[in-house]
Amino acid sequence: MLGAPIAITLNAGLVLARKQGKLPRSTYEQSYDLEYGQATLEIHRDAFPENSRVLIVDDVLATGGTIDAVLKIVEKMQGKAVGVAILSEITSLNGRSKFAKLKIQSLIT
Repeated sequence: MLGAPIAITLNAGLVLARKQGKLPRSTYEQSYDLEYGQATLEIHRDAFPENSRVLIVDDVLATGGTIDAVLKIVEKMQGKAVGVAILSEITSLNGRSKFAKLKIQSLIT
């Protein structure tokens, strides 16, 4: 819901990271821990070319597990994460601290 308007505004492409089993073609996948278990995200292997600049967009930054999983997939695809745009950040969970080298922009904290 957030990625499409941002992609349109930036005149950029849109690539979705989806839960395991939702994408029809060959994917890269990465599992990560949740507060209450584990999950796996996938991105199509041909979603973007090598050396692409990638802005990660998510609704909430809590512990940072989702962002970390997407970053690992982007690295597998030889892309370069240039930043993270978040709608809301739960600062008490300190997820931002995992990404000291990455610019993170949050609308609500």
